Amino acid sequence: MDLIGVVDTMFARVDMGAYALDELRSCPGYGERFEVVHRTVPGFKDLAVCCKRLVEEEGVKILVALGMPGRAPIDQVCAHEASQGIMLAQLLTSTPILEVFVHENEEEDPADLVPVCENRARKHARNAYWMLYEPEQLTRRAGQGIRQGYADAGPIAPAAG
Repeated sequence: MDLIGVVDTMFARVDMGAYALDELRSCPGYGERFEVVHRTVPGFKDLAVCCKRLVEEEGVKILVALGMPGRAPIDQVCAHEASQGIMLAQLLTSTPILEVFVHENEEEDPADLVPVCENRARKHARNAYWMLYEPEQLTRRAGQGIRQGYADAGPIAPAAG
């Protein structure tokens, strides 16, 4: 049975892991074709090592890594460094890790981040499932301005000419 990993953080102000888990458990084949492995780490800088270990020690095929950087400039720098670590973990393991960060400065009112977190976590969890089992779903959506967290931007129409 395949394993899909979900790694979230306790420093996040919204439980994005719960949304990702719920979405994956609603996918066809859950419990028969694949199971979900869930881990929680302190903060987003800890995501990369946990993801790498899940691949190397438990054979996870694809992961969703969820984090919530704060508003301060240092948080944005740390988020960039965490992102670099996640990319390195992908390269070292040849395993996709979908980085799902919701930055606190994306909205003025923190309460407005809850639907962004849910939408982004669910859509990326579904993307992970599609990458593993239904890649044609992604191909069908190419060039459509699909967004995670906010309304889709839509495609850009070609210039008349």
